[in-house]
Parts: sequence; structure tokens; C-alpha cells
Amino acid sequence: MIKLRYSKRLFRRSSSKGSTDSSSSSSSSSDGDVGGRSGGGGSGEIEWEVRPGGMLVQKRDGRGGVEVITVRVATGFSWHDVSIGATCTFGELKAVVSMVTELEPREQRLLFRGKEREDSDHLHMVGVRDKDKVLLLEDPALKDMKLRAALAARATVQSPYQPFIQV
Repeated sequence: MIKLRYSKRLFRRSSSKGSTDSSSSSSSSSDGDVGGRSGGGGSGEIEWEVRPGGMLVQKRDGRGGVEVITVRVATGFSWHDVSIGATCTFGELKAVVSMVTELEPREQRLLFRGKEREDSDHLHMVGVRDKDKVLLLEDPALKDMKLRAALAARATVQSPYQPFIQV
């Protein structure tokens, strides 16, 4: 985290034309209040953070920890509300969804806004917000492999009835 010092004079509002006594007195009365936050002294600190995308931004106030959002995961015939951190990835969302749906993460395909998302994509970078819907599909290739394995297992099971005569 990087802290930069700034003077509150940089953020003071000034009139476009010459200043009068009333405008200077109103701006001097608001010196202690910058952006709705009051601070002591003539200077304050700006705290910066680096987002997962690599962007350097001013740190937000009012958030103690990680913001938790609720994502509605629709499976076609049912839906599940899943709570997850806003800065998590789709791979982490798949891990949480696997506990609810009993589908392995490698068997899942998650679609948001009509596009399949990679496991490394961050939810907040794609635009997932609280109460947004994500569509869950089972991977068709793996689904086909499961079906073939089930049919092969069924074919190998012997029947308790044996023919008496073989022709």
C-alpha cells in the first residue's frame, strides 16, 4: 500500500472569476471537510491499492474486509444462491458450486452475459455484481463420456438368467 500526502488546498473549490469575501469565507469554512470526511490538520493521506487487473486506484473507505456478493447460479431446471467474494475467480466459484451441485469443477461450464468464462477470470473484472445470474452447464464432452461409461458398465453386467440351449 502506498500513502501519498496531499495538501487540502489542492481540493478547495474556487470561483472562476475574482474571489469575494463571501466566497473566501465559505471556502475557508470548508477547509476541514474534504469529500464529506473531516480531518484534523492541514494535510491528509491518500491510500492507494493495486487491483487484480494491475490498476492502481485510490483505496475505498467503509470496507473492512472483502466484499461478499450473492450470485444466483441457474442450472436450467433449478437455481442456487451462492455467496462468494467479489474479487474471486470463476474457478473459485466453480469450487463452491461443486459443493452444491455435486458436479466436479472440470465438468462445469459457467456462462455470464452469454459467454463462457475462463477459470482465471475475476468476477468483478467481468462485471458480476450482487444478485447477478450465472448459467451453469455440464460439459457436453464429459457428459457423453459418462453416458458411454454407464452403457458399457450396464452391458458387462451378467444376467442371472442363463439360456438352457445355445444354438
